[in-house]
Amino acid sequence: MIQNPKLYPQRSTDEPSSEQLFNWARNAVLGQKQQLHTPKDESALQKLLEESSGPIRIVGSRLSPGRMVAPQSEGILVDLKHFRGVIALNKDSVRVAAGTPLQELFKMLQQNGRMLNCSPGVIAVQTVGGALATGTHGQGLKQSAITDEVLSFTLILANGEKRVFTRDDPEFPAVMVNIGCLGIVTEVTLATVPETYFTCEKVAVSADTLENDILAWNQQHQFSKAWWFVDDNLLHVWNIDPASDSDIHSYQDNDQQVVRHSSQEDESLNAAIDQTLALMHADTQVHGHGGKQFRTVARFKDFTDVTGDIYQLLCRGIAVPQINVEIGVPLAETPKIIRHIKQWYAENQPHMHYPIILRCTGASDAWLSPAYHQETCYFGFVVYYADDGSLSQDGLHFLTEVEKILATYGGRPHWGKYYDPEHYTWSELYPKWQDFERVKRRLDPQQRFSNDYIGQLFDSTTGEH
Repeated sequence: MIQNPKLYPQRSTDEPSSEQLFNWARNAVLGQKQQLHTPKDESALQKLLEESSGPIRIVGSRLSPGRMVAPQSEGILVDLKHFRGVIALNKDSVRVAAGTPLQELFKMLQQNGRMLNCSPGVIAVQTVGGALATGTHGQGLKQSAITDEVLSFTLILANGEKRVFTRDDPEFPAVMVNIGCLGIVTEVTLATVPETYFTCEKVAVSADTLENDILAWNQQHQFSKAWWFVDDNLLHVWNIDPASDSDIHSYQDNDQQVVRHSSQEDESLNAAIDQTLALMHADTQVHGHGGKQFRTVARFKDFTDVTGDIYQLLCRGIAVPQINVEIGVPLAETPKIIRHIKQWYAENQPHMHYPIILRCTGASDAWLSPAYHQETCYFGFVVYYADDGSLSQDGLHFLTEVEKILATYGGRPHWGKYYDPEHYTWSELYPKWQDFERVKRRLDPQQRFSNDYIGQLFDSTTGEH
């Protein structure tokens, strides 16, 4: 069955037109380059908004699906590439420009013995503003999305007005995950804590008791992440806790580079990884051992425990063009969901392109966070593009069928990734949906930060400009 090409578009392999502006995956044209503006500073941005008309969207690192970013044909795209760098570092906070890649923020914090009090997202090339706006998260029940560490936002409204939102502002929870439709965030202040070093214990286990294990791992460890190789009924699990004194000494003696704790690597997952790699090679029509997409799985071979800082251990994402779906479900429902997926798999024997990624977080204060006011387990799915720009239809079938299952249990999609909107009634999923919409109308009465995607979300038109 051919999957919906509008939801999961083929990737362009042609040389891009000199006038066209693509998203990062090159599966969507965002607009024409003449629509792109790169203001040098806040004053220039305010002037641009005051003097322009029509829809406005912010491009960020362009990792999101094109439907989220693209304005209407007469609209403008804003790139904050000049809004970059740390503005101020205080005893317990950092103020950073919104166009700063996460990896630059993390490096600066490392150099100063600080860290955010949360697990980072795996892809650190995304911008700070984009990560916050879409609800980027890591794992661990004692924390939630990165945006929950924000102390204040500076937002430029469509008319050029500058607003600062702090935690005591009643509209702050709306700005936290704003999907780019309230204004343009130019800088944020995030809380920091002293840097901690961690040891990551890696194990390969059977999935027979996954429905109970997933809860236990997350209750017993500060951070836990698992990859479920459904075809082989196996899991690769990372459980991460503060390092022991001896592990810290080993790390410091190694010039603060990641320490591998054993020369006797665990090979118990190698056969499952080889099988997955063979299927991925067939799906992507790529042969041999090259390609970043294969490294994402091949690194699980011959694994061993490691010690490092939180960014060295968990910012391990390899940015490769892909369809990435991630659905957050109530943690309490997760055992029942896992049993449902196991039953569905046993009955249908579908083709698995890539292991299911399982990450759990604590509740979020952001109105539009998938983890709003509930502990949440995120189920993640990936299908990589073939060299000719196509996608494995069997791989897409797997993730779309599981998405349907997750939606029936109150699943909420990650905003910066792909999903099928037909499965969701937003006002029922999000208790503060109508409150967010009222904030949206107040801050952007002309709906300039809207496009077809935003309009459909809120069942409204783009209005007259």
